[in-house]
Amino acid sequence: MEQELQSSHHYIFLVVILLLPLLAVKLRRRNHGKNPPPGPWRLPVIGSLHHLVGALPHRAMRDLARRHGPLMLLRLGQLPVVVASSPDAAREVMRTHDAAFATRPRTATIRELTRDGLGVAFAPHGEHWRQLRKLCVTELLSARRVRSLRRGREAEAANLVASVASLSSAPAPPKPVNVSALLATYVTDAIVRAVVGDRISDRDAFLEKLDEGVKVAAGFSLADVFPSSRLARAFSGAARRAQAHHREMTRLMDGVIEEHRQRRAAGAGNEEEDLLDVLLRVQKEGSLQVPLDMGTIRAVIIDLFGAGSETTATTLQWAMAELVRHPAALRKAQAEVRRVLAGESRVAEDALPELRYLQLVMKETLRLHAAVPLLLPRECQEETRGVLGYDVPGGAMVLVNAWAIGRDAAIWGPDAEEFQPERFEGGGAGAEVDFRGTDFEFVPFGAGRRICPGIALGLAVMELGLASLLFHFDWELPGGAAPEELDMAEGLGISARRKSDLWLQATVRVPVPNI
Repeated sequence: MEQELQSSHHYIFLVVILLLPLLAVKLRRRNHGKNPPPGPWRLPVIGSLHHLVGALPHRAMRDLARRHGPLMLLRLGQLPVVVASSPDAAREVMRTHDAAFATRPRTATIRELTRDGLGVAFAPHGEHWRQLRKLCVTELLSARRVRSLRRGREAEAANLVASVASLSSAPAPPKPVNVSALLATYVTDAIVRAVVGDRISDRDAFLEKLDEGVKVAAGFSLADVFPSSRLARAFSGAARRAQAHHREMTRLMDGVIEEHRQRRAAGAGNEEEDLLDVLLRVQKEGSLQVPLDMGTIRAVIIDLFGAGSETTATTLQWAMAELVRHPAALRKAQAEVRRVLAGESRVAEDALPELRYLQLVMKETLRLHAAVPLLLPRECQEETRGVLGYDVPGGAMVLVNAWAIGRDAAIWGPDAEEFQPERFEGGGAGAEVDFRGTDFEFVPFGAGRRICPGIALGLAVMELGLASLLFHFDWELPGGAAPEELDMAEGLGISARRKSDLWLQATVRVPVPNI
């Protein structure tokens, strides 16, 4: 009996081996001779959506990629989505075939959010985008322009440490402070100063709408995943929220621009040009081949506010959380800042290049906590063959899982999930790796044509804010909690923000000067 079973198994195995080529031919015919990337099994109508339920998308996609490969095809409703989850796959998307994947998808939600005009972030690849990209690189976000705006950043860093000192010192003993809220305010005010030269009067409403816009842009509505369905469009709540958000954001932006014009008319014309000044000057000169109308100016400013504020604040919060969770790294970073700035009353940007360990802390934070874990989506403009040996269908949304790549043990070693800034020192796994778009093992800002143009501004705001907090204060968890007890859960959104606010106890070590 046992021999018969063994013979039966051998027979079945032989039949399967012989039939495999026929099955492959049949599958190729079903795909019209094409070779799409592999992916998980699908359900009728919803496709692969059930694989993402109950988990953060970047984590769910990382787990699926471990089973199906570094280039994977999902189908979210009617929408084909290709996910790149390795350095080789990221290189194919953002360098080898960069031109084919250089445009942005125009989902129903994005169309509503950008109804008034397109900035650089969501503009399709074309002349409009090329002109705005050139404007960002040469005028708005150049290294020279970022340096010229340092006084505003230093003033907001001084406001940040003054707020921490005030909130934590009264009444005694020191009270815990909401570091998340303080950092969000610091980053927003620093970006606002860079863009419009001063704070804005309706800041709280503006902050609320920025946050709402990030949440709306992050989600997939019914109309996004079933674009051909009139019923989906009719019942898409996200699309209606996007319409309402667009109207309110236009009203707020018009107020910001008018406030800026009145301030300049009142005699503030001798100040350094802020970014809105540059946009209005370029509009007046008419030097762009694409007309710079007010809708486009509003869209560019919203890009600068939304992308710069959300991602920078998120990264700073994670940096502080990781340092508090790793006291040895915190002490090392504080010792460096206080040694370099000994005798100073506050942190000046001139000192930042000397803070080598702090820069390692920022790199390690960006590796573990890519602020936009799936980067901004791209779209395949036409069928593209030979992407890691596969054919990517035209019209597919293309995502790069920067979060998964940054935590890949095959690249970063068995301690890839651990916070170790020293890995970027000489001899470490990341010693020769940088995040400015040339090393595909580390792409928190993307790469290629669509790399984030605001890296210099974001880093300046982050490094100055972190150095200021470490210089003036010692930090610990409230109530004597152990560092390993700190909640490190992520929230759901386009950015991998903390799920809960970061509350810490601050003790002044270097006196905070009066503002």
